[in-house]
Amino acid sequence: MPGTFRIEVMHGVNLDMLGKREPEHYGTLTLDELERQIEGFAAEIGVEARFFRTNFEGEYVEHLHSLRELVDAVVLNPGAWTHYSWAIHDALEVAALPAVEVHLSDVKAREPWRQVSVIEDLCVTSVIGRGIEGYRLALARLHDELAGRDA
Repeated sequence: MPGTFRIEVMHGVNLDMLGKREPEHYGTLTLDELERQIEGFAAEIGVEARFFRTNFEGEYVEHLHSLRELVDAVVLNPGAWTHYSWAIHDALEVAALPAVEVHLSDVKAREPWRQVSVIEDLCVTSVIGRGIEGYRLALARLHDELAGRDA
């Protein structure tokens, strides 16, 4: 789709356990089901969604390094790395892309250590505790951000 904004959706540590892990916090959808839903959200607003998932922090960092020439923006759910990975913070800074942080659960209402985000200062916004709808909101926010730059 020429002219379509390209948005990378990056899932981090333990997100491959969706559907098996604490459904009261994360819901019952598997990661594959979640990504299919996100593809639908992207199609509704006319953006192209690409996906990346890993349980290895170094791979996450290296992937962020590679994105600058590949996509226009990024949605990140680094999982637990959100709360302490300055390496991911620095890689996001290097990528220099508009970004939205997403968390399925309301991390601000959970354990004190989960309330810290080391990437939020580099993000356009954070969407927390909205479940799957958070991804729709993140894509829409990035679409608006990118469209505003083109105006």
